[in-house]
Amino acid sequence: MTHDDAALPRAAAQGPHVSAAIAVTHLTKIYKATRAVDDISFRIGHGSITGLLGGNGAGKTTTIATIMGLVLPTSGQVEVLGHPMPEQSDEVLGRMNFESPYVDMPMRLTVRQNLTIFGRLYAVGGLKDRIAQLASDLDLTDFLDRASGKLSAGQKTRVALAKALINDPELLLLDEPTASLDPDTADWVRGHLERYRQRRGATILLASHNMLEVERLCDRVIIMKRGRIEDDDSPAQIMARYNRNTLEEVFLDVARGRDRETVP
Repeated sequence: MTHDDAALPRAAAQGPHVSAAIAVTHLTKIYKATRAVDDISFRIGHGSITGLLGGNGAGKTTTIATIMGLVLPTSGQVEVLGHPMPEQSDEVLGRMNFESPYVDMPMRLTVRQNLTIFGRLYAVGGLKDRIAQLASDLDLTDFLDRASGKLSAGQKTRVALAKALINDPELLLLDEPTASLDPDTADWVRGHLERYRQRRGATILLASHNMLEVERLCDRVIIMKRGRIEDDDSPAQIMARYNRNTLEEVFLDVARGRDRETVP
């Protein structure tokens, strides 16, 4: 069984011509003399949560930016929801979204104003009701009319998640979604993401340095190092191959160049 077959919902897995939510084929991106991404290939099935792991400079951000159509590949191909990127990005962008706590919204605008602007950019119908629903789901109601720059870290994260869900996307790309959050708030955000995936049947690609988060959320983990894929499997299978009890231990082995055959 391939990773795609394992990740696809049972009904969607029928038939050999079902497209992947994301298909990356021999993707390479070179910046001057640096190979940020070096000939990587993977397919991600609909309805799955996949973790994209790697240290700083591993190529995660470039890979995600290429999937979003923001970076042109030097060579190789990327298809998202059955469409080549960036050539047919107009067919895809309304069906996907991105969230990162490192990307700030305009600080002087209120939460409601920011969500309204992003909702209009995505041509969301019934926008007022959609914002009210997200405010209820993500506990934003008490500060909807507060300036975004005056929010706490946890509040900003929930607002960023609301922005990412404003168009009810079927593909969600997340970059460190719970960075700098206390354990309780982080757990709450992860729970919401799990419920959203189940309700929407959404596909989630998650880049994170929080290994416990990845173990909890992800069906599959892709580990990158120096632009290449080092390993690709379920968290349990990867930990078993490295004879480790946690993904954090595996991450350190990969980062420090310890080959899995030599790990005790």
